[in-house]
Amino acid sequence: MSYGLFLSAAGMQANEYRMSITANNLANADTVGFKHDLAVLAQRPIERILQRGGAATAHPVFDGMSGGTSVRPTYHSFSQGTLERTGRALDVAIEGEGFFAVQDGDAVRYTRDGRLTFNHAGELVLAAGGGKMQVLSDVGLPIQRLEEGGSNVQISDGGIVRQGDEVLGRIGLTAFDDPMKVRKTGHNLFDAGDAEAAAAKGRVIPGTVEHSTVDPISALTSMIEVQRAYEMNGRALTAHDRVTGEAVNTVGRI
Repeated sequence: MSYGLFLSAAGMQANEYRMSITANNLANADTVGFKHDLAVLAQRPIERILQRGGAATAHPVFDGMSGGTSVRPTYHSFSQGTLERTGRALDVAIEGEGFFAVQDGDAVRYTRDGRLTFNHAGELVLAAGGGKMQVLSDVGLPIQRLEEGGSNVQISDGGIVRQGDEVLGRIGLTAFDDPMKVRKTGHNLFDAGDAEAAAAKGRVIPGTVEHSTVDPISALTSMIEVQRAYEMNGRALTAHDRVTGEAVNTVGRI
């Protein structure tokens, strides 16, 4: 394959990946508790160095050239989102590190979305989870109200859930020793993967939600830049293909 064709194709592939990440970020600019993703790219060494584990340079020109761009695992930013006071009794936000733990079927997932409600069974659940994702307490158990209605349920500082004078439980927070091992599973949820749970230093703030960490202006600007880079690589790919075709058709007749 022509070296130029390979580099241009790799550039198009990398920018397609960047576009998908940026578009997903922009689509979640208003999603409560959403943590934006960062597309990570790296320079790919030339094939000879990859195969020989960094052998000494054999060609002073070709060995000094780049092997193109390769895609690395997506990086999740866990920066703090802006907190907004809603005044709703069952809204909570985390200031600092940590996640809410929720029971998702047989698995435990984690989220920063603190919009809570009660389902028909009286269990405290994620409002965005269709009434199925139970919020777990600091001892790993679901939090349940005492009676139907529950209009007098309140969440105080520290995540303590009360119904009248009765304490129903404390909303648990979980942090991880290596957040880079935590992976998104969709629906604004995270899976712990191989990360080890650790004590969270964050603070639960009632009547508040955490906004998405996406900056819409920066995301839109990035989309325009990525689109232009993709188009430039596409034009280069076309030019290389044309030159290769002319070389085959012209030189081949000499």
